[in-house]
Amino acid sequence: MKNILLILLLLYPILRSSAQNWQYLEQTPPTTSSEVFAPQKVSTQHNERDFAISPDGKEIYYSLVSSQNLSLIMVRKYINNKWQLPQIASFSGGFHDIEPAFSVDGKQLFFASNRLSNAGGLKDFDIWVVSRKADGNWSEAESLGSGINTSANEYFPSLTKNGTLYWTANYASGNGGEDIWFSRFENGAYQKPEVMPTSVCGRTNEFNAFIDPNEKFIIFGSEGRTDAVGSGDLYISYNNNGTWATARNMGNKVNSSRLDYCPYVSNDGKYFFFTSEKSIQNENTGNPLKINDFLKMLNSSGNGKGDIYWIEASAVITK
Repeated sequence: MKNILLILLLLYPILRSSAQNWQYLEQTPPTTSSEVFAPQKVSTQHNERDFAISPDGKEIYYSLVSSQNLSLIMVRKYINNKWQLPQIASFSGGFHDIEPAFSVDGKQLFFASNRLSNAGGLKDFDIWVVSRKADGNWSEAESLGSGINTSANEYFPSLTKNGTLYWTANYASGNGGEDIWFSRFENGAYQKPEVMPTSVCGRTNEFNAFIDPNEKFIIFGSEGRTDAVGSGDLYISYNNNGTWATARNMGNKVNSSRLDYCPYVSNDGKYFFFTSEKSIQNENTGNPLKINDFLKMLNSSGNGKGDIYWIEASAVITK
């Protein structure tokens, strides 16, 4: 008996570590510098963007973009103590589907798509939703309807704990350009959309807005601001007792000279994910490249196409 207890004590750190490391595709978590998330598992030589994790951590969704006319929402599932190979999500595959976002309880998944409307005909981008069935699979996708969707494009849904929906759109009634909008969910229906204040939405384009489930902060992409680092940067605004502070650039721990967008904070608040088109490869070595080396660069993550990055949230979210 003593020998068995000794063995168990020796094995405990290993078993505990193994139990903890299954999350996030068993990747080693980053610290205060952003790193490519899951190289060659999620972030590949292709163009990946967007990110969403189910509340139990066992499903990871992201978009795989082939062109401006087609993209798929991909999923990786943790089943029987093993991460499965990536698959096309059951509700995706025939249209330009992007930007998956879970409801806080995990029972619904929202996304943007230009798929056929209920009335027929290829649409502009609208917000759609699937619901979790009793067997764990997703229902057929349904449009959120005319209370949210219009003849303009609606992008990047994001949800709060009380069901308020945030998204981005370029409406004539906005502040100018693409803006961040929200709609409270009350009495079983979405209320009249409202635009975020000018402290967040200026005359520039604001896109891809992630709302903290408790509405303590909002993170979004913007281009053309005076403090811009690159062709599109990520900004953050904090909610001070109902007043949104002036948005500020999230700095060079996140932003680069290229496009940085599609923010997401993990359910536990520990990690900040985003998409970047920055290149982390040394494209100018000063020495002639051999063809195999060049092809290796092209066929790896960090080649200047979209990749998912992550960093400790506390390194860039300070309040």
